[in-house]
Amino acid sequence: MNAAAARDRAIITGYRGPKVRIMEVCGTHTHEIFRLGIRSLLPEAVELISGPGCPVCVTPVSYIDEALYLAEKCHATICTFGDLVRVPGTVGTLAEARSRGARVQVVYTPLDAVTYAAEHPEEEIVFLSVGFETTTPAACLALRHAEAQHTANFSLLTANKTMPAAYTAMASHTDAYLYPGHVCAIAGTSLPESLTREGISGVVAGFTAGELLRALATILEKVQAGKPFFANCYPRVVRPEGNPAAQALVAAYMEPCDAEWRGLGVLKESGLQLREAFAARDARKRFALPAMTGRANPACRCGAILQGLARPVDCPLYGRACTPDHPVGACMVSREGACSAYYLYGGLRS
Repeated sequence: MNAAAARDRAIITGYRGPKVRIMEVCGTHTHEIFRLGIRSLLPEAVELISGPGCPVCVTPVSYIDEALYLAEKCHATICTFGDLVRVPGTVGTLAEARSRGARVQVVYTPLDAVTYAAEHPEEEIVFLSVGFETTTPAACLALRHAEAQHTANFSLLTANKTMPAAYTAMASHTDAYLYPGHVCAIAGTSLPESLTREGISGVVAGFTAGELLRALATILEKVQAGKPFFANCYPRVVRPEGNPAAQALVAAYMEPCDAEWRGLGVLKESGLQLREAFAARDARKRFALPAMTGRANPACRCGAILQGLARPVDCPLYGRACTPDHPVGACMVSREGACSAYYLYGGLRS
């Protein structure tokens, strides 16, 4: 351990200030903090809670129901990242639909879905576009390629989200945010910095042990001053302006819309939808999808966990009916989910 990391560790372990709740809003942070054993350093007065930082986890049940409808009723080929295949909808998963004969293809990038569409012109290809500011540009890049190549059988079912509304909605649940470094690398720091005017504090964190220790130590130093603060503790990657090229790409194809978040409900202008010029690429319009209201398992506490109001071990299903091999909730499916992290690293087993 270098001198800077040793100093930050001493700040954390020696903290004797007021009780402070720090919320991670990045699934990678959740897992790295567990993997690196950082939770074991935290004194009793410091509580680290997991918020809505996993894009698969915050995707509502109704979205999975839409994907199932497209696969089984519209006979579209669904292209998706692997995690979504196992997320339960109201009446099942895409994996179960695939076992019944539905066409569900796991891809590694949105461009893979465009390639598949070009190679299978007789099929209607729908890419499940979920994610935050980090992954949305890749979906827009895929759409640009489909347009340029005149791949007419390619469309998107969007559930893309942006973080600002979630920061505001969750402000009363935390004393400071551990802002996601990947999101801020795209979006920049102006938004989280401006939130200090609303009394919302936080620091941008990287992903190495040293970067996470620095971010947590900074929070514990600044919180004792009793006033809102912001700091960028990931300057080697995050710039104030973010990534203008990625921002311009998204703005060319998508526009803000109200969006439903699992656990948080509908947040105004927290989602992204395709612009009207690309309506033919919008799977909801292309297939005239009916409105759907999903129903999650009532015993599952994913919603409360995503708000930082409950820990995974507070859920009656955790580690019993709900495990990574047999997940009931999205927070156990995704590797970025809080329940998955708790289970994988043996955190706070009940």
